[in-house]
Amino acid sequence: MGKLLPILLALVGLGGGLGAGLMLRPDPGATDAAHGEGDAPAKADGDHAAEADGEHAAEDGAEAPEFVKLNNQFVVPVVDKGRVSAMVVLSLSLEVETGNTEAVYQREPKLRDVFLQVLFDHANVGGFSGSFTDGSNLIVLRTSLKEAAGQVLGTVVKDVLITDIARQDS
Repeated sequence: MGKLLPILLALVGLGGGLGAGLMLRPDPGATDAAHGEGDAPAKADGDHAAEADGEHAAEDGAEAPEFVKLNNQFVVPVVDKGRVSAMVVLSLSLEVETGNTEAVYQREPKLRDVFLQVLFDHANVGGFSGSFTDGSNLIVLRTSLKEAAGQVLGTVVKDVLITDIARQDS
């Protein structure tokens, strides 16, 4: 009986797994439609939202903006009494007029330079100390970043978005 019980449990587990797999298997027709192989390809919810935005933009006469995520994060040291007390890591995206994504990527080294200068200045005046995620602190930072982006790209930039921000205290 001691040797039969593990074999019996393994068979019950195998049978249960097989049964669950068969019950939860997706419908083959739904899979083909999702991959565009069926009669009518299925659209993701994002596609419907993009179409709706495009229709509204066409009605208003204005084009929808594009969002350009800068490739690498920004790392900013927070210096206190001559030593690094924390590191702040940010990810930024730019909201630009339609059709200007390539222009942003062509000017990215210059953008990164001016953004780092703004971020270092912000850190040096205590912008990343204490409650650094407070709304008023982030508005000041976004405004400064937008002005810096305007110096590099002109009126192409509509806004600067802080997509991620984190501080690691040492």
